[in-house]
Amino acid sequence: MTGFALAILPLVITPGASLALLIRHVTEGGRRRALPVILGTATGLYVHASLAVAGLAALVMRSEAAFTVVRIAGACYLAGLGAWTWWSATRAVPAAAGGGRVRWNSAYPQALFANLLNPKAASVFLTLVPQFVTTDRPLGGQILALATVQVVMVGLWLLGWALLMRRAAPYLESARVRGAVGRVTGGVLIVLGVRGLVGW
Repeated sequence: MTGFALAILPLVITPGASLALLIRHVTEGGRRRALPVILGTATGLYVHASLAVAGLAALVMRSEAAFTVVRIAGACYLAGLGAWTWWSATRAVPAAAGGGRVRWNSAYPQALFANLLNPKAASVFLTLVPQFVTTDRPLGGQILALATVQVVMVGLWLLGWALLMRRAAPYLESARVRGAVGRVTGGVLIVLGVRGLVGW
């Protein structure tokens, strides 16, 4: 487990769609918005782990056409989400940080699909995970255990960012700052989407 944790650490701390979504939602609605983003990301990771156990992810990764479809779908989703985030930040002033309802119906599925449609997340369980499993124990249990390690690490990483943003809460109450964060987040998501389309 320790070896796997060390191996996956660079992937966990590399900024991506989950962190961009976390910053956007926490900025708009306070740190309570971090929970649905974290849970959506965790759900996506467990789905990838389950697909790896079932062998479906291996089928996608071995088929260039299937992998391309998943990559393009994920890239289009991120780019579209980024464009919508940018547009939302420019057309209206978000609710004050810390106020309003926690929009589970928005944050959770966005984080879930951003992870599900990321072929790199699936590739972790097909390239890295096999190096840390053995044939003398049930494969499914080992994969899910390693997935749990990744989920805990990602959850702590995102939670750390949410707590860090709590210190910045007074600055995030400014409508101008929230709008700027929304535009930057939208730009990051668009860049991630374009990167996926061109196969970076």
